[in-house]
Amino acid sequence: MTQPSLHEPALAVAHLTKSFFGRTVVDDLSFLIAPGEIVGLVGLNGAGKTTTINMILGVLAPSRGSVTIAGVDLGARREDALALTNFSAVYAPLPGNLTVVQNLRVFGMMYDVPDLTARIDEMVEMFDLARYRETRCGLLSSGEQTRVSLAKALLNKPRLLLLDEPTASIDPSTADTIRTHIRDYAQREQGAVLWTSHNMYEVAAVCTRMMLLSRGRILIEGDPRTLPGEHGMASLEDLFIELSRSPEEGTEP
Repeated sequence: MTQPSLHEPALAVAHLTKSFFGRTVVDDLSFLIAPGEIVGLVGLNGAGKTTTINMILGVLAPSRGSVTIAGVDLGARREDALALTNFSAVYAPLPGNLTVVQNLRVFGMMYDVPDLTARIDEMVEMFDLARYRETRCGLLSSGEQTRVSLAKALLNKPRLLLLDEPTASIDPSTADTIRTHIRDYAQREQGAVLWTSHNMYEVAAVCTRMMLLSRGRILIEGDPRTLPGEHGMASLEDLFIELSRSPEEGTEP
């Protein structure tokens, strides 16, 4: 496999469209994410966020458009493109019959992670999982399972990390630690992050850029710390609520 260039966008989405039974859920979506950039993808439930992520992951085939990961076209070279990514979401738990270390080893082998044992030890320490090393994942709490999923997501030092509500089931203190780890990863490894969240404080704290999705299209985009003032709002949450109530937004299933 050709080594991807750090000068390429970590993610290039062009005219991405997905329709189900004649209904368009993602509508001609185009955007770029640079190496080291953390971008928030926000919107009401049904706005098209998870569908977008599933197309970037190759789980769903787009009706139209393309996804390119670090210069590798997902449609033409799916295996090579996906080797450059990883993913974590609260709705995608790891196999519950495997222990924490077994899960990390299996996924590390799938991603051909070098020095895998050392990398597993590093992730176990980073996400405070030492006491659960030999515990089956199915016996862990939802917050503990989320930490294992995030450890798995960083195992291969992905060029593109996709996080779908990664801190939804975690206490505030642990969530703050995880946000720090993700920011450090993006800066240190120049890995890009696409992060969906309904937590506007989290988006403002972590993301360098935010895209608000409405009916599968980008309604507004910019720095989450300055966007509220640009639209006459006191906070990002106020802006989100105001735009969610506008006729442009909808609550699609």
